[in-house]
This record gives sequence, structure tokens and C-alpha cells, in this order.
Amino acid sequence: MIDFCLLTWSNEFLEKYNVAAPRYTSYPTVPYWNTKKFSVKAWKNSLVKSLEESNEEEGISLYIHLPFCEQMCTFCGCHKYITKRHDDMEMPYIHALLSEWEIYLSHFKETPHLKELHIGGGTPTFFSPERLAFFIDQLFSTVRIAEKPSFSIEGHPNNTSYKHMEVLYNRGFKRISFGVQDYGKKVQIKINRVQSYDAVKSVTDDARTIGYTSICHDLVYGLPFQHLDGFTDSIEKIIQLKPDRIALYSYAHVPWIKGLGQRGFSEADLPSPKEKLMMSEKAKDMLLEVGYYSIGMDHYALMSDPLYEAYQTKSIHRNFMGYNSSKTQLMIGLGVSSISDSWYSFAQNTKNLNDYYSLLSKGELPVVKGHHLSDEDLIIRKHILNLMCQFETSWEDKRLCLSNINQIIEKLDEMFSDKLIESGDNYLRITTEGRPFVRNVCMAFDKYLNHSINQNKRIFSKTI
Repeated sequence: MIDFCLLTWSNEFLEKYNVAAPRYTSYPTVPYWNTKKFSVKAWKNSLVKSLEESNEEEGISLYIHLPFCEQMCTFCGCHKYITKRHDDMEMPYIHALLSEWEIYLSHFKETPHLKELHIGGGTPTFFSPERLAFFIDQLFSTVRIAEKPSFSIEGHPNNTSYKHMEVLYNRGFKRISFGVQDYGKKVQIKINRVQSYDAVKSVTDDARTIGYTSICHDLVYGLPFQHLDGFTDSIEKIIQLKPDRIALYSYAHVPWIKGLGQRGFSEADLPSPKEKLMMSEKAKDMLLEVGYYSIGMDHYALMSDPLYEAYQTKSIHRNFMGYNSSKTQLMIGLGVSSISDSWYSFAQNTKNLNDYYSLLSKGELPVVKGHHLSDEDLIIRKHILNLMCQFETSWEDKRLCLSNINQIIEKLDEMFSDKLIESGDNYLRITTEGRPFVRNVCMAFDKYLNHSINQNKRIFSKTI
């Protein structure tokens, strides 16, 4: 049953908390990075420091961005290139990725220990199985593989073949994520992502046959022409396939950032904030009833999935890839627009494909901006991670104390009054009713919000 509080929340109540806010896949968030003080030399030093601090068991993470898609999905906020020129794009890009990785390798004293690898896009399965296999084999020849690695890839149900999944599985990939979004035909046409239930079922069944142990389906609520009954039907279809993990994302309508794709429909085509929450809560009710557990802000997992165990043991982590069941101190992103994280610094590659190739041809890292975290940044980052992953944080450990903690608590007065949060002498906890507003709570800790950026410039989606 949909939460009673949701049914009684007024439109005025929802509007109060339906504000533009970061999704906090990092802190500080990208728009507030101090790029003027960033240097590639300092970034290189920070990643070496991070690698030296990491123990043998922890290892490193790699994120590989494959940006090509054959068509534009109009809801998508990812960085991508639309093309059907496979032969012109695939191998040049693969060689560029390997060149970028060689530059990173030159800064390491020892062969890195690879714990986690995620291949995202774009559409990673735009690349042929043979070319993906070539790339992964070349990459793996330069690293030591962890005893229990976590390797995953994103797949489009319409073009992910049995061969794709087989060559990846044979190289240690055990998790795959399929973008489902919604099964409603009218919605699919509007977002230019038409795929049938049978197509999703086929790739899901094939993944299980091959041996994948964690299959994720991604859904999005708040899309144009979505409504509660239609989205309920989509959840029912998801339940029939019973993926191990479900990502239930709130659609971020930011056409002023994402450009032409999201300008194919207007806000008038979108469900209201209350309708969006109704969809989210209905999905939650249905998923909990059949054995899923709610994890973090937007994920659900069966008890058998590693994400559930990570949540229970409080080892779950959140970064630019979303929620993860494993954590490494150093994550290196390869490819256009990829972001790397040494814990002490962030670094982002150029988003321009030609510039990416040009910088690598000169033997330079394609990093164009970043941020070096201050001591205060690191403390706030830890609190925001705690809130996003566990819905609570504490400053009982003196190393996590903030001099302005009383002012932060004062910013949350209305949320206390509305029983969305509770606190004690040295902790803050988000109540069950308050979980839809976790981003609002994190905003109180964020010292960069509303500073150094034109106040008339919209840079974030709304919280609902």
C-alpha cells in the first residue's frame, strides 16, 4: 500500500521540498569544482598517493566510457555520440583508450591490482563482441586481477547478443545492467526507446543461461506521458522477470543542459511531482512485497545480490557510477567525459572526441578540469556519503566534526518539524518518511551551494 504520509502530503508541502538539487554522486558536485586551482600534475600526485595508501586486497576501480549510440534516446542525460559508423569508430576509440591507460600505468610503481571494472555508455554493446574481447584482453594483460573482482557492463536489450554476454562472462563479468525505462508504447515512442518485453526477457534469460549472477534492470519514472497505471504495468512485467537488482531512477528534466534531446517534449507532458512520488511509492510497495529490499535512494535488490549484503554491512558506496557493492579508494575513468576519483581529487576528461584523440596523440592525459578536495571537503564528503548510502550520519568520531554543525542542523528546522529527520547529540538520521528527500538533507551540508555560480543559471534537476 502506498505510504499514508504520501497521500496526505499537500501540494504545498511537496513544492516546499521540490527544489533543484544535486544527486550527490560526488562532493563537491561538478559545477562547484575549483577548476582554477586544479592542475594535472597535482592530480597525478594524488592518484599515486591514493594507490600507495590502498592495500593489496582493495585494489583499484576502472570505469570505461564507450560513448557511441546508433540513435538518440530523448530522456538520456549521458554524454554520447550518435552514429552508425561502427568500423570508423570502434577500433580507433579502443586504441585511444589503451593509450590513455598506458599513460596512467607509467605513473604506477607496480602493476595495479584490478578489483572493479564497469563499462558504461553511450551503448557499450554498440561495439562488436570481438572488439570488446580484444580491448578487455589488452587491458587485462597490464593488470593483476583481484581474487573476487566485480566486473559489470551496461547493455541495450535491442542489440546485446548472446555472443556479447558470452565473451564478457568468459573474461570475468558477472553483472549486467539492461536499460528498460518503461514498457508503455506511447512513452517509448516519445523517448525514442522502443523495445519489447520479449526483447528484455530474451536477453535476461540468456544472461542467466550464460551464468551472470547479478542482472539489473533500470527503470525511469517521471517520463513524458507516464501515469500510475501504466507504470504499475511496467513494474508487474519487471517482477515477472525477477532481475537480481533494480535501479529506479527519477527522470531528470534538464533540457537547458542536455540540449536537443530533451527539448522533444515539454514539462506539460511530464507527470506532476505528486504523480512521480506516487509512482515511486507504488513501485516500492510492489517490489518489497515480492522480496526486494530498498537500498539507498533508488535501488532495490534481492537478498542474494551483493548490493544487499553491502547495504547490510554498511560497506555500500556511491560514486559517479551510482551505488556499488564494493569500494576502492582510487577509481580511474577512461574515455571521453569520464571522471576519475582518487578520494583527494577529481579529474574529468574532455567531452570532445577530436580533442580526446589529439591530446592522447601528444602523450598527454585528456584531463581538462578537476578539483582538489580540502580537509573540510573530505569531512563533508563523508557525511554526504553516509546520508546517501545509509540515511544517517554521525560526528561522534572527532575527525568528522564540523565547526558549523549547529548551523547545519538549524537549516533543517522545517524537516524536523515535518518529521522527515531526527537527531541526537552527535548524529542525524533520516526517517522512513523522509527518505524521498535525502538530497534535501545533503544540501544542508553542502557549503558550495549558491556560491560562485550565476543564480539565474539552472544546473540541477528537482528533487521530486
